[in-house]
Amino acid sequence: MLDNRHFQRFEARSDFAPGRATGCDLLDATVQISPIESVKRHNIGWLGLVTESIYAPSGSRIEFRFDAPLHLLVMYEEGARREGETLIAGLVPSTLRNFGDKLTFVPAGHAYYERHEISTATRIIFIYLDPAKLQRSCDACGYVPRAFFEDSVLWETAAKLKSAVEGRQGGTLYSEALAAVLAHELPRSDREPGRTCSPVSRGGLTGWQMRAVTGYIEQHVSEQISLDTLAQLARLSQHHFCRAFKRSLGISPHQYLVQRRIERAKALLADRENSITHVALILGYSQASAFSLAFRKTTGRSPREFRRDFK
Repeated sequence: MLDNRHFQRFEARSDFAPGRATGCDLLDATVQISPIESVKRHNIGWLGLVTESIYAPSGSRIEFRFDAPLHLLVMYEEGARREGETLIAGLVPSTLRNFGDKLTFVPAGHAYYERHEISTATRIIFIYLDPAKLQRSCDACGYVPRAFFEDSVLWETAAKLKSAVEGRQGGTLYSEALAAVLAHELPRSDREPGRTCSPVSRGGLTGWQMRAVTGYIEQHVSEQISLDTLAQLARLSQHHFCRAFKRSLGISPHQYLVQRRIERAKALLADRENSITHVALILGYSQASAFSLAFRKTTGRSPREFRRDFK
């Protein structure tokens, strides 16, 4: 276990750059990043909830630090490090290298520090949660720190909450409902350490089918992918594949492809040297207007509006 002595060597650092997100008075500072110029960060607050996207290119050397009266949920969308460590008060240090698709939870008041020498392009989501709001939803819930765990049920809820905040969609009741579900999922996930994937509903894709299809989409996200190709990967007819895919993910294969393109677009838009037209072409759109329309439909904002929020 760690105590404050493990974090004393970080307290004297003066080059950490805090981000500030509007919409949450408690967020005097988000996760502090050093050196700040090594990453692209985008934070947004809505209805008292705050999320932040971090993009770091391969070869970056970065440090994260956080110690605040807020819960912090970290979603590692993709990434790996050649070297580094993760320290959370109350846990044994971790030097895990491949952390893509992992989650880390830091309860309020627990010191958190990460050091990365990044080996691949990395995308990380920080979600800041007000303990008072979660307590209203789950008064008896107890929260403990966890590093690099998998839970697709929790991931899906957190991703929906992020999308609602980022797109300012769904209204107060929807976002509060998602936060309430998250309040219950966090301690439940801790009690069920073996729960790495959500149950497959009858008629849904199996684990290997899901990995084969989503992996192919990630590798060919900027291309026109035929339904027949995906169905063959899953060894199903097109009709049965579409039905199984929607049962498993709640959306059609085409909608999933568009969502993955938009996520890739966000990373590209973080670099202001990429024009919106160039990003559209990279992602397979023949016209920038078609890309902008798809981006707004998915996020509720235009690519230009999204880019303005980057620090």
